[in-house]
Amino acid sequence: MEPMREDSTVQLPCGLLRGARVPVPGGAQVLRFTAIPYAAAPAGPLRWRPPQPAPAWIGVRDATQFGPDLPQVPGPLIRGNGQSEDALHLNVWTPDLQPRQPLPVIVWLHGGGFVSGSGTDPRADGARLCAEGAVVVNVSYRTGLFGFLAHPALSGESPQRTSGNYGLLDQLAALRWVRDNIAAFGGDAARVTLAGVSAGSASISLFLTSPQARGLFDRAILHSPGAGRPLATLEDAERAGRELGDDIEALRALDAAALLEKTGMLTPKVRGLTTPRVLRPIVDGWLLPLQDREAFRIGAFTRLPIIVGSNLDEGSMLTRDWPVRDLASYGDLVRRNFGEAASQVMALYPARTDADVRGRVAELFADTQFNYGTRLIAQSMAGRGQPTFRYLFLRRRPGRADGPQHGEEVAHVFGNFGTNPVDALDEQLSSVLRRTWVRFAATGDPNGGGAPRWEPYDPAADNHLAFGDTIAPGRAWRAAQLDFLEHYCG
Repeated sequence: MEPMREDSTVQLPCGLLRGARVPVPGGAQVLRFTAIPYAAAPAGPLRWRPPQPAPAWIGVRDATQFGPDLPQVPGPLIRGNGQSEDALHLNVWTPDLQPRQPLPVIVWLHGGGFVSGSGTDPRADGARLCAEGAVVVNVSYRTGLFGFLAHPALSGESPQRTSGNYGLLDQLAALRWVRDNIAAFGGDAARVTLAGVSAGSASISLFLTSPQARGLFDRAILHSPGAGRPLATLEDAERAGRELGDDIEALRALDAAALLEKTGMLTPKVRGLTTPRVLRPIVDGWLLPLQDREAFRIGAFTRLPIIVGSNLDEGSMLTRDWPVRDLASYGDLVRRNFGEAASQVMALYPARTDADVRGRVAELFADTQFNYGTRLIAQSMAGRGQPTFRYLFLRRRPGRADGPQHGEEVAHVFGNFGTNPVDALDEQLSSVLRRTWVRFAATGDPNGGGAPRWEPYDPAADNHLAFGDTIAPGRAWRAAQLDFLEHYCG
């Protein structure tokens, strides 16, 4: 890393930050500011409360190293810098602190099923995307029991008489921080694109339906949104939360590791395909007044330009540990989730031998958890006149016979492949995607970023742009299965 420059310091209302200059392949450099607190540590008496303002600091705060991650089971998508409840942080990459014109801003929300994940995910390091001409912000937020526990005692403390959804409130606090502070990093507070994958993308879909999120972002890019699934009610989530005990102060007094060990009490090993989960966002009547599926259908959502899409194989990685491996257990799974419609499901997802089962389970999971929501959002936004661009990611890595799986496109969008095998085609596709995503953040239209013409989504044509070994238009992706799910969901 090269020495600091004088202009690698940024003055914010809460204090002075010192960042690092980091190289980007090709010879460019960008400025990076890490572990910036956007809210106070949600620990002790602030555990399970809405985020509070971050305290100011004296002197120059070092923002050259990534900070710790919020408590979770360790996984491959964090940098391993320890864990702490004092980690409501964000990281900022900027090409220039004083550009000629303010730059578009891309705020990234990580995935992880609302139980894990981090703004330090190496795949989503913002340097290469930033070098295309945008300020990039990655956000960490509370997950699991720390971010989504609902409990009657917590609802009783709340002025809104709600609980849970603390991780969503963290994300909104980060967006307010961006609006208030991003100009100091060369960013345009009037051009904020909220982007994310999986749980992060599901959060965006929910914010589109939330009155509390209006005005905090101007465009959206949704990678594999877990949208349109049934959400638990506050009452159901509170009932589940009482499994941990009635004494909320005793639970607040637990150290983070002891609380983390209780996660399994509220997370099933096999996720229901048509039933809600309690340790994720819930309909609380305030932040989320409606099921998002209902809100999109009736038009109760914020209209703005979007990119939305999914991958060829969204399900196999996420169901690989499921104990559903023969025809008998597959039939049980389908009947348990679809009841009287089980025969229709079996016709659309046929398994004739035990060897077929894992593939059909993966497809069923992908369609119910990701592909349906992707189309729902595209249909709803385009149907109300908003610029909508739908994609399908098809590029398989060299030597791979399967995929691309859930989340694999993130490396291409940010240009960070780690030790995974890639070739010149991957690098070329990554370059096109980075330019295209930044072009959309700048203008609301992805065209002009180097890809073939990307036609806006038309619900009647059900069209998309496929990013694979080539980039080409397509249509009617899994239409028969998604039509059934639309009918089944009523």
